Amino acid sequence: MDINQLLRKNIQSLKPYSSARDEYTGEAMVFLDANENPFNEPYNRYPDPLQKEVKEKISKLKSVATQNIFLGNGSDEPIDLLIRAFCEPRIDNIVSMNPTYGMYQVAADISGVELNKVSLNEDFELGAQEILDATNQNTKLIFLCSPNNPTGNSLNPEALHVIVSSFNGIVVIDEAYIDFAPGKTFLHEIDKYPNLVILQTFSKAWGMAGIRLGMAFAQTPIISVLNKIKYPYNLNILTQKKALELLDKKVSVQNWVKLLIAEREKMEELLMEFPFVEKVYPSDANFLLAKMHDAKGVYDYLVEEGIIVRDRSKVHLCKDTLRITIGTSDENETLLNALKNLL
Repeated sequence: MDINQLLRKNIQSLKPYSSARDEYTGEAMVFLDANENPFNEPYNRYPDPLQKEVKEKISKLKSVATQNIFLGNGSDEPIDLLIRAFCEPRIDNIVSMNPTYGMYQVAADISGVELNKVSLNEDFELGAQEILDATNQNTKLIFLCSPNNPTGNSLNPEALHVIVSSFNGIVVIDEAYIDFAPGKTFLHEIDKYPNLVILQTFSKAWGMAGIRLGMAFAQTPIISVLNKIKYPYNLNILTQKKALELLDKKVSVQNWVKLLIAEREKMEELLMEFPFVEKVYPSDANFLLAKMHDAKGVYDYLVEEGIIVRDRSKVHLCKDTLRITIGTSDENETLLNALKNLL
């Protein structure tokens, strides 16, 4: 597959902006090339535009070569860049599943690109052939979220293999919650598939939602496209410095994940003891989707108690559901005690 043949014509011919830090990298005594203020070091300097030091640590952590890593302002940046790079507005289209993460639709709408949704079944499972049948000659991207948001389940790996191997465009698998689903990542499939992009994030398991750091993994041609069209300094120096600090705390993150998975399993059992809870869907994420009688009423009551969950009742296939993020043991206990007052 020649990725360049999928690109928009203007992106193929685009000459990217060349910053001062692109033209020279390395150590020097005096930097007088980027019109920076000489005072207030180190924040007076532009950050590394390709985040090499951060990528080197991620490379060791994920066992992926640095040239196969793109870092963005959250996962939303590579989502937006992929659409802008490959989809011609009002001509090309995208296929995704329903329900799923809402930013695929928002990013498509901003770019003037049609997004066609394929419904999951009642158990939130994905039909590979239904996804492929929804594509046409103008479909450039397929977005799939696994584990899925808001349903929490991982998608069938066989279905994912069928889609990636059969589709003549880019397949994006969003693995924002993959750290809570051991052994289910598709990350190391990028060596097999030149059209596969894996998205991961530091917002969930790593507890770094506030620094906005997302990762995209793919073969070099796709990563080169993302680097070509991103803003020159898309990740600030504070984000890069904090990421480097926290990447040295792998053991702490592993312990957080173990605790959250244990709390998730406990919460699933305890929520099912309430008579107004009809079902708690299986989850590979750091949240649970619970179907219950009068979900809106329960949501409003919890708000009055100062406890905020997410009402997903208006989402396709999610009528009368609340999405409950797994918190600390004390936070989860506070929620359960509040729910007991409804008995």
